[in-house]
Amino acid sequence: MFELSTGNSDNNRYVISVKGEIDIYSAPGFKESLYQSISDVGQDIVLDCSDLTYIDSMGLGILVGVLKRVKEKGNNMIIRNPRSTVRKLFRITGLDKAFVIEEV
Repeated sequence: MFELSTGNSDNNRYVISVKGEIDIYSAPGFKESLYQSISDVGQDIVLDCSDLTYIDSMGLGILVGVLKRVKEKGNNMIIRNPRSTVRKLFRITGLDKAFVIEEV
């Protein structure tokens, strides 16, 4: 399961924190929650992954969909503080080139 918390603002960027695991079972709820969170946001999105312990290909697909929506508005999506296992998955899939990866 996962937890999503939103609403923090950081340097004129909208911060969404995700905690837990995103897998085939939790992905539909994650997608719905995340899309709802970004629907009215007109600035860069920061997805704080400090407490994200696992994400599978379905979760990555959802993030790519969110990235497309954010880019359509002329903004960026930043993946903040991914754990080494999550960072490795971004690197293996080449998504580290599509997303801005930020270590704070």
